[in-house]
Amino acid sequence: MKKLLNDFFDRYFHDEESIILVILLIAALLVLLLLGSILAPLIAAIVISYLMQGLVNILLRYRISERLAFIGVYVLFFGIFVMMLFFVLPQVWNQLRRMLDEVPNLVNQWQAALRDLPENYPNVFSEQWIQQAIDGISGEIGGLGQTILEFSLASLPNVFGLFIFLVLVPILVFFMMKDKTELVRWVGNFLPRNRPLMSTIWHEMDDQIANYIRGKVVEIIIVGSVAYLIFVISGINYALLLSVLVGLSVMVPYIGALSVTIPVAAVAYVQWGIGGEFYTLMLAYLILQVLDGNVLVPVIFSEAVNLHPVAIIAAVLFFGGIWGMAGVFFAIPLATLIKAIINAWPSRVHSKSLSD
Repeated sequence: MKKLLNDFFDRYFHDEESIILVILLIAALLVLLLLGSILAPLIAAIVISYLMQGLVNILLRYRISERLAFIGVYVLFFGIFVMMLFFVLPQVWNQLRRMLDEVPNLVNQWQAALRDLPENYPNVFSEQWIQQAIDGISGEIGGLGQTILEFSLASLPNVFGLFIFLVLVPILVFFMMKDKTELVRWVGNFLPRNRPLMSTIWHEMDDQIANYIRGKVVEIIIVGSVAYLIFVISGINYALLLSVLVGLSVMVPYIGALSVTIPVAAVAYVQWGIGGEFYTLMLAYLILQVLDGNVLVPVIFSEAVNLHPVAIIAAVLFFGGIWGMAGVFFAIPLATLIKAIINAWPSRVHSKSLSD
């Protein structure tokens, strides 16, 4: 057993930089687990600054001064931030509250529509099966309502924390973008001078993860905006709320699009029933999903993240279970980071194969 452990450490930890990297990764994981909620504004500001730096780099290619590029990109970010804070989020909240107020009426309409199924399709649906389905789903809806109420009451003490988050993030983003060079140099002082392993991992992260996150933000905006146009033109209720759900659904590969189809179809069914308007909306929604998967995603993600679907789903489940929606959004970048570390990790067996 001792020889086996010695061989393992000699193979994978013979390099001093690898040991330092393991210590840094463990320390970062502990900080996120223990202080993640406290450092949420700082983490959000780092991610946003990283995203905005891509736009700054694009402007610099057109020989725009660094100062002017920084000002232009920050003004764009702040404008989007204010629009989301004072227009989109209040509208989404109002539609969500209105939908929750109308849930009893929606459930009654939905139950009445279900009870008509045995008359219209007697060979497919029986009255006993419909009644069991109604009782089961009604119980689930009642439990969901109780959960929402408890969540709302438990969230009241966090309103002040949310206010601090909304104030701090724009300020932190400003200084991180403005003093990026000094901050990067300061962090580099804590790392080894000779760090080829860390440099390799960083370059792969910068190439794949940055492109993925920026592309995913663009995809959310495009898909959500097109969905909003479809819902407004069709006249479906809660158009903004549903379009926000559709946009956010692209964060979860394979599962998100299927999951958000259920509320879209449910609202359309309760509003119109099975008919021409329902089929038209669902056809337009299906076309949007097909175009997103087969046209938009290949164009945006020209350098696709090479991960197996099983690895993607496992990463979504694992990181989503740890950090909620933030973990779902960053599941693929984090899985890509793990893959980059594994691929770049120094190994004596790998070194010998290269030398041979």
